[in-house]
Amino acid sequence: MRNRTALPLLALSLASFATLCVLRGAPMADLLVYRAEGAAVAHGTDLYGFTVTRWRLPATYPPFAAVLFVPAAWLPVPVLKAAFLAGNALLLAILIVLSARLAARTAPLPLLGAATALCFWLEPVFQTILFGQINLAVAGLVLWDLTRPPTARGRGVALGIAAGIKLTPALFVPYLFLTGRRREAATATAAFTGTVLLGGLLLPSASADFWTRRLYETDRVGKAWIVDNQSLQGLVARALGDPAPGLAWALPAAVVGAVGLCLAARAREDRYGILLTAFTALLISPISWSHHWVWCVPLLVVLLADGRVLAAALTAAAFTARTLWLLPHAGDRDLHVPWWQQPLAAPYPLLGLALLAWAAVRRRPVRQPVPSAPSARISSASTIR
Repeated sequence: MRNRTALPLLALSLASFATLCVLRGAPMADLLVYRAEGAAVAHGTDLYGFTVTRWRLPATYPPFAAVLFVPAAWLPVPVLKAAFLAGNALLLAILIVLSARLAARTAPLPLLGAATALCFWLEPVFQTILFGQINLAVAGLVLWDLTRPPTARGRGVALGIAAGIKLTPALFVPYLFLTGRRREAATATAAFTGTVLLGGLLLPSASADFWTRRLYETDRVGKAWIVDNQSLQGLVARALGDPAPGLAWALPAAVVGAVGLCLAARAREDRYGILLTAFTALLISPISWSHHWVWCVPLLVVLLADGRVLAAALTAAAFTARTLWLLPHAGDRDLHVPWWQQPLAAPYPLLGLALLAWAAVRRRPVRQPVPSAPSARISSASTIR
């Protein structure tokens, strides 16, 4: 694909998205929460005692993340929204480049432009940008760290920082341990611990509140049974019509977590081990909003790089169809979805479970290490297909 085709496609995609944001008012509700968190840190007010926007959203991230959000409080809201839109577009392109590196491929500029233009419309990416979320940044931190050269200094630090911002990446620590990279696992653990200690040093009261109380208030984040929640808990709650499924989801989640990590550690190549770990984390987290599933981007790149065109097409369809939003879900109707619509209400966890099932039946040859960069022997014909 030539620049004269790819770049206009990217410009059209960006312009269409920006226009849609303007027409919809682009509330970027999560961005406003981040801004309020940063303001609470800057002004010394209660970090977990406020709600903002008409949806009355509270702060839910660790204190360390709130410290990082302080600069957001310095900018006017329109400027901040524009910066987040541009920044997330750049982060999406970076995530695609890192995904290509994970797959031992290169991403030439024309192909990168076209891929970025198309990935904008994957539902998790679309929602991430529309809500002003940080999912692309967190996934990029993790993927950058895990695809660095084995001899690179400080491998694991970025992973630990990502876990300190949003806790779910912490599942990569046991993955590193199980695959024999114990030094990286220890470094990531130390970095994560450092974020906790820094948060405690700068915000002692908020840290005590978060780690002893707020962390365990999953209902504070939102209702686990609504279609927005694409974790195992959301799937089970809707299937049973029970807003608090308890052990009915906790036990399967524990099994999926153990099996997922085992399959990731035994995967043919580290690229699939990394993807299996990411999807396992999304499955077992009590709440995985649909926009958390931005790991669909690396999955698609790896599938295409491996020539699995049909699997990539089905995956792309699952992440663009938006079936969960087509179902009636006002009020408590999410708890009364008929059996035949249940797959439409939970496309992402079902796809995640299918990925684990595929990994379980796949033959396992000798494990290949993660490439630090595409080999010089890889020709231009070996780019993402």
